[in-house]
Amino acid sequence: LRGDAALFDYTLKFDGVRIASLEVTGEQISHAYREVDAEVVAALKLAGGRIRSFHERQRDTISSKMAGEGLSQRLRPLERVGVYVPGGTASYPSTVLMTVIPARVAGVKEVILATPPGPEGVVPPLTLAAAALAKADRIFAVGGAQAIAALAFGTESVPRVDKICGPGNIFVVLAKKLVYGAVGID
Repeated sequence: LRGDAALFDYTLKFDGVRIASLEVTGEQISHAYREVDAEVVAALKLAGGRIRSFHERQRDTISSKMAGEGLSQRLRPLERVGVYVPGGTASYPSTVLMTVIPARVAGVKEVILATPPGPEGVVPPLTLAAAALAKADRIFAVGGAQAIAALAFGTESVPRVDKICGPGNIFVVLAKKLVYGAVGID
């Protein structure tokens, strides 16, 4: 009900961080990309390429025709998917790659990523670099149950999504269970 204001308040209350903006800017992503070691970026690119290749082959093997009497099925991607990426001690760039890339391969038109900000109020550079490589459309520095609610129902800044994917702690998991029906979950 309180939209963006609630996201700012809960980020301060639960994460202990005062953030200046909910959405990560292109400038912040570029800066973060330069902070990540070149060998790590190369490893992310290699992993991303392999993940993309796997999911392209997987997509291409899905049959659009069902056996018998001319029945068929039509597969269409969702318009907008929200990806939740944990932060803190469970911050893995692989989570970014393994959730954003399959959505891209499936043809999802817009991928929104939500992840908690670090102690300084910014998303860790490694997470941002992985998000840029995987081609997330927008990134929000919001975590926890409040991020799930924002993705499910939308706020002034965070768009409502059709489905939410990605791991999280018990609060994230329970929030996903609560919003199921209003939005799809993994």
